[in-house]
Amino acid sequence: MRKLDGRTAIVTGGSRGIGRAIALELAELGAKVAINYRGSKEDAERVADEIRALDTEALVIQADVGEAEQARSLVKQVVDTWGRLDILVNNAGITRDKTLKKLTDDDWHQVLRTNLDSVYYTVSAAQPVMTEQQYGRIINISSFVGQAGNFGQANYAASKGGIIAFTKSAAQEFAKQNITINAIAPGFTETEMLSQVPEPIREKILAKIPMGRFGKPEEIARAVAFLATDGDYITGQQININGGVYM
Repeated sequence: MRKLDGRTAIVTGGSRGIGRAIALELAELGAKVAINYRGSKEDAERVADEIRALDTEALVIQADVGEAEQARSLVKQVVDTWGRLDILVNNAGITRDKTLKKLTDDDWHQVLRTNLDSVYYTVSAAQPVMTEQQYGRIINISSFVGQAGNFGQANYAASKGGIIAFTKSAAQEFAKQNITINAIAPGFTETEMLSQVPEPIREKILAKIPMGRFGKPEEIARAVAFLATDGDYITGQQININGGVYM
């Protein structure tokens, strides 16, 4: 028996980067995993094939989780297919980096909608299902930027800080239903998003990280797996995985 045999999970933004690593980690532990994507269907299908090779089930579901109807439909499709929802990982996120002087209303709303509104939509859809089960593990992917701020990322910082505050409030409401909800705040992690940063800027970022390297998606995924398997008495917390860039 694997630790998550019989459990079902949703990973939003699960086709690439941190989301992909999380989906595979949960699948290795036996969970059935629904991979949500917005635009990269081929990437999502590849992850699904990798999951099925681990002797468990996978679903691929397209949804813009920043849209209420689509986000709630995502949860419904999973419950309709597998009969339950045990683990919800809110990982979907975007950036639109600009200084406040150049930031547009659209830049602001796109980031808040995708990063923060989506968490409310999926959690509010999952809560009734998890309450009926008297079991649920919700893990929201925030960022150290939501704690420390960052130049040119006021919109992103607001969205990720909002996730932490939402998590703490929801944890108080959900605890009696045996639903835990926690946030993970990664630092700079080796993903496609970071790979697009010019090398001189990457070097400046590295100089600020006490451990002298970027994080790996698998390191974030292992923390998610811990909360999903052994975090029964952990709720309303933020776990920082950032190499010491913010303490």
